[in-house]
Amino acid sequence: MAATDILLNQGTGYGLLIGLAIAFALIILAAVRIQRRYLEEETNRSEMFMVANRSVGIGLTASAVFSSWMWIDETVYACTYAYWWGIAAPVWYASALSCQIALMAFMGIIAKLRVPYAHTSMEFIRKRYGNMGHGVFIVLNLINNFFGCSSMILTGMLLFQGITGMHPVAAAFLIPLGVMLYTAVGGLKATFLTDFCHTTIALVLLIFFTLSILTNEHIGGIGGLYDKVKALDVHIDGNYKGSLLSFKSHNAIIWGVVLRIGNLALVVMDTAFWQKSFASEVSATVPGYNLASIAIIAVPWTIGTVVGLACRAIEHTPVFVSYPNILSETDVANGLVLPYVLKSLLGDGATRAFLVLAFMAVTSTVSSSMIAVSSIVSLDFFKTYFKPNASDRQILTVSHLGVVAYGLLIAGWTLMMNYSGANGNWSTYFLPVVTCPGICPLLLTLIWSRQTKLAAIVSPVLGLAGGLGTWLGLSKRWYGAITIATTGQQMPSLWGSLVSLFGPLVLSIIISLAWPQRFDWREFLRIDLIEDKSKPSTTAPSPQDSSVGVNEEHLTTEDKNKNPEVEIGSVQPPIPNQTVRPELNKLPLDQVVHPFDQETMRHVKKWLKIATVFMIVNWTVTILLWPMPLHRDYIFTKSFFSGWVTVSLIWQFFALIAVVIYPVWDGRHVIARGLRGIAKDIKLKTS
Repeated sequence: MAATDILLNQGTGYGLLIGLAIAFALIILAAVRIQRRYLEEETNRSEMFMVANRSVGIGLTASAVFSSWMWIDETVYACTYAYWWGIAAPVWYASALSCQIALMAFMGIIAKLRVPYAHTSMEFIRKRYGNMGHGVFIVLNLINNFFGCSSMILTGMLLFQGITGMHPVAAAFLIPLGVMLYTAVGGLKATFLTDFCHTTIALVLLIFFTLSILTNEHIGGIGGLYDKVKALDVHIDGNYKGSLLSFKSHNAIIWGVVLRIGNLALVVMDTAFWQKSFASEVSATVPGYNLASIAIIAVPWTIGTVVGLACRAIEHTPVFVSYPNILSETDVANGLVLPYVLKSLLGDGATRAFLVLAFMAVTSTVSSSMIAVSSIVSLDFFKTYFKPNASDRQILTVSHLGVVAYGLLIAGWTLMMNYSGANGNWSTYFLPVVTCPGICPLLLTLIWSRQTKLAAIVSPVLGLAGGLGTWLGLSKRWYGAITIATTGQQMPSLWGSLVSLFGPLVLSIIISLAWPQRFDWREFLRIDLIEDKSKPSTTAPSPQDSSVGVNEEHLTTEDKNKNPEVEIGSVQPPIPNQTVRPELNKLPLDQVVHPFDQETMRHVKKWLKIATVFMIVNWTVTILLWPMPLHRDYIFTKSFFSGWVTVSLIWQFFALIAVVIYPVWDGRHVIARGLRGIAKDIKLKTS
């Protein structure tokens, strides 16, 4: 039997989507006003709109990266896959999230070294491979952003539709509406600020959900959950002895490989993650990203384990909201495991709270994608090919229009996917096939000087064709037809993803070695800041005005008097001078020098070593040392299961400290400065 209940009324769905959209738009309008009036941060300049003036500190970087990577899919589908395959699935999900962020920490500091003033990843692609390579990678980036973002909105739409009965058209357009408003107004710094709000609300709700479910009388704590799952008369195909409590799960490990490949593309090929690294301070990129890479493990591991198993434990009991009906395979595939458990055990209030969480997770991802795509449209299309002499204000106008156009387009595409029968589970298997071909050529662009233009252009195109052909061909061969159902199977996606990922790597190396060339890294240093020609000064606003943790050594006595919130003796790495360098492209290559001074370069190289070591350790732990030893003929004992869940709960609180509490502490001086300004204005108006 299938569950057919609508958990909440439509008014709740419409009210939440419209109300939260308006609320966040107002919050960002207020934040932008505070930035301009009290912190001297102008969002009407391209450098601020696109890369937040390269001044974001560790805490806000960690929070923003965490929020961008805390997709709604990992929250609801960790529960879905735990329901299907047991305790292995949430851990494979967690490990498949962490390692990609560690890689981006490494690539982010490499970008600081190679292309310190880039705005999008497409900028350095064009500088190295010309217009044709630029065009190929723009298409690959847009494919990645388009399908990744539509996957998030699709999941959110199905959740609002399944929980409240909302019409899918309304849900698909209302979800990105508020994001379009505040992103167009505030730019990248606005997404950093809203990311922090999203992260705070979402993490608090996740902790509340997991603790409330475990302590519910119908679950009976960690031990009670174990006993109920152990007593179930279920057999999971591919699991050791068919047990939900065995980590040895054939389906979970195959899915984990596919997910890991797909997530690699969704980070490397998403210019939003590159923009966050460009926006962060030199000293914030590596620690900010790596802090997020550790914290993100808590999300799928904890909520997936607790909710997925809790649903199995109660779905055949009278406490389940649709008893005697259980969730159908379609309901489970649409991500309804979590809301049904919340409704059954915690009531309407928790279900409404879940919709708030869903809104936060979806809109956080969508906002980053909007900035990324609008930056590609304004810089990589408009300024590059249509108006090379465009002013800063014209670029910004196109960016704003790009945000709105992309929001409308992605909503329409999401509806098309929905009416074709796709859901978030299908997207998990589809995304790696179409998003992976550019990964290796893009990484090699910054780390291998011998990759040639021909290799970078040809290899991803052939890799995409090969991946799609493998995916569709195996779906037809093994399942008899090419449909949504057959293309959503594991094995065709696995082989298609592997061809898409590794095919371009092999081709690129072969082509580059067959027709060798060597790239001079100094060419990247010709990429410069965007000059604001509407103002007399060619110097970008100093990061000292907006960054967290200002270096005291770089302030004069007069500066210190103007900024009394700066702590004397704070130890911070130097902040590079941000000055537009006119006629840079006309200089001989021997005269092109790195814009960072020697002390800053020493810090960059130090963080590069740290990022390299951390990435190796992270990949070793998340791929080998943690999950693989558990993939054996073993069923968790009660004591082991209790420790397992307890550690995951502790990890949730660590995540709360790392990406919610620490950013507030890290930004205390800037917060104090803004509050003092507000208090001063209030005092003047009331006096």
